[in-house]
Amino acid sequence: MDNPSTFQIISAAALGLGLAAAVGFRVFVPFLMVGVAARGNLVSLGSGFEWLGSDVALVMFGVAALAEVGAYFVPYLDHLLDLVAGPAAMVAGTVLMASALVDVAPWLRWTLAVVAGGGTAGVFQGATAGLRAGSTVTTAGLGNPAFAGLETGSAVVVTLLALLVPLIALVLLVVVLVQLLRKVGRRLRLVGAK
Repeated sequence: MDNPSTFQIISAAALGLGLAAAVGFRVFVPFLMVGVAARGNLVSLGSGFEWLGSDVALVMFGVAALAEVGAYFVPYLDHLLDLVAGPAAMVAGTVLMASALVDVAPWLRWTLAVVAGGGTAGVFQGATAGLRAGSTVTTAGLGNPAFAGLETGSAVVVTLLALLVPLIALVLLVVVLVQLLRKVGRRLRLVGAK
């Protein structure tokens, strides 16, 4: 294993964090996009993660992404999905973060993957679930399909940014996270006041 430069490590970590944030919006959409990118040799994956671009994985990710996206457009079912999506996003964020850390020592790869990747995915998923809860309260669930479309679009855009310009994606994610957390705080205060 070559010793990667500091820039390569930072870029790989930014890619991993971007992908982890994307699974906080939708779990399977980023997996599908990473699989397609890996298949087209547009992204390098860490050793042991080549399976993400396999035929079987692409079919499974495609079916799972379609089912997940469709199910989130059904009001109230979206809240049930959030119960499963929280832990699933943390696992997915860990896997995608680990896959992005090419030529990094295993102890560092998995430490960063679990702490930063899983944590980032969990924070973004928790924030979107909180916003959806606020949407349900304020619109009686009628605004939830529009919110689902926004989340799906966010998963696609964040994944593309992470794959194409990981360092810029990382800066944008910090800005988005701050805004998401502010909105969640406002929504929770509104719900508590009622």
